Parts: sequence; C-alpha cells; structure tokens
Amino acid sequence: MDIAMEEARAAAIRGEVPVGAALAGPDGRLLARAGNRVEAWHDPSAHAEMQVMREATRLRGGARLADCTLYVTLEPCPMCAAAAIHFRMGRIVFGAYDPKGGGVEHGPRLFAHPRCLHRPETVGGVREREAGALLRDFFRRLRA
Repeated sequence: MDIAMEEARAAAIRGEVPVGAALAGPDGRLLARAGNRVEAWHDPSAHAEMQVMREATRLRGGARLADCTLYVTLEPCPMCAAAAIHFRMGRIVFGAYDPKGGGVEHGPRLFAHPRCLHRPETVGGVREREAGALLRDFFRRLRA
C-alpha cells in the first residue's frame, strides 16, 4: 500500500484525482505501479487500477491475475471492479471507501452479484484515513 500511496500523491501533483495502485505477484514482487492519468491522457479509462492490471498481464504474457494482489488507495469504481473480474484478480486491498462512486462495497457491489463470473477476495479500509485525507485535501484545493 506504500507504493499505491506514493502513486496517489504523485497523481495529485500532476493535477489528477489522487488514486494510486500497485500490483504484486504471488511472491509479493511488484509487477506494476501507477497513478491516475485520466486528465493527462484524455482517457476516462486511465484509472490507476486499469493501468496496473494491463501492465501486469503484458509482463506476464497472460490475461489472468488470479495469484496476484491489487493494492489501490480508493475503492474501485464499477469499471475497475468489472475489469478485475475479467482479469480474474485474486485479491484487492483498498484504502478509502467510496460511497458515491464505488463498485465493490457501494453502488452496484459487483462482486456480490449472483451472476458474477469471479469474486476476488477484498479487504477494504487499509490506511483509510490517510487515503481519504489525500482525496479530501485534493478536492478542497481544487474548489478553492
């Protein structure tokens, strides 16, 4: 989660919503890291989670991540949660909960849907206060 937090802080400096992600392989080795790049790339799918899942499968030469762990500073949105299902992500550890835009514990709760193709293990609230403060401070400064 340290790396994901570093990526979130770097994203904020770039003017992106401060969300960072890191993806570790089965041995705990870092496979990919990223922060949001939605604004820089003019790409609404350039969320940190999407970037690291794509990079990890590219590096591994396969489309499945069932033995990997995704660390992300914010509860994945419905798009990223759906992608995690298709990437067959093994485990997701996230920081702040997102009652407004989340897709795991809030909103559509995709992993709880009876027809969900794959259900990653999820752990939420890891460093929640720190991740939430980063987001609140970013939006406070943006509004000022």
